[in-house]
Amino acid sequence: MTRRGLLASLGRALSALTLPFLPAKAAEAASKATDPAWQLSEAEWKRRLSAPAYAVLRGEGTERPFSSALNAEKRQGTYHCAGCDLPLFSSTTKYESGTGWPSFWQPLPGALGTKVDFKLIVPRTEYHCRRCGGHQGHVFGDGPRPTGKRYCNNGVALRFRPAVKR
Repeated sequence: MTRRGLLASLGRALSALTLPFLPAKAAEAASKATDPAWQLSEAEWKRRLSAPAYAVLRGEGTERPFSSALNAEKRQGTYHCAGCDLPLFSSTTKYESGTGWPSFWQPLPGALGTKVDFKLIVPRTEYHCRRCGGHQGHVFGDGPRPTGKRYCNNGVALRFRPAVKR
């Protein structure tokens, strides 16, 4: 192997090791929207969303724990994607996980897509809105029965819609 080949190999190895720690470009970070009506440009998303919502939904960021008013939300209703308003979770599946983020043990049918992320080196299952691709949070296997799952959601990525009383 030549010195140039060795240096190139070392450079690729270092890039692979440091890549998970580098911030992703927002347009590349979010999952692809399945609905063509929600395949918006980065500029369009920035106009539609607040800066914190944009950082989470499009840049796969994470809000500070215990910063969301939705942690204390106890009313009956539905939690919708803050990007496209798709219903994602019922309040009947919300529970207090103690993590500082709104947590649910089950999403609504067909609401979410998933992918594996390696941002913390260890693989985690990230979930996103099926329709617009907006990042919501991560799912873990330490939740309550009946599913044993904890969908740990960023509050800024959600909008709560109270149930209509009849």
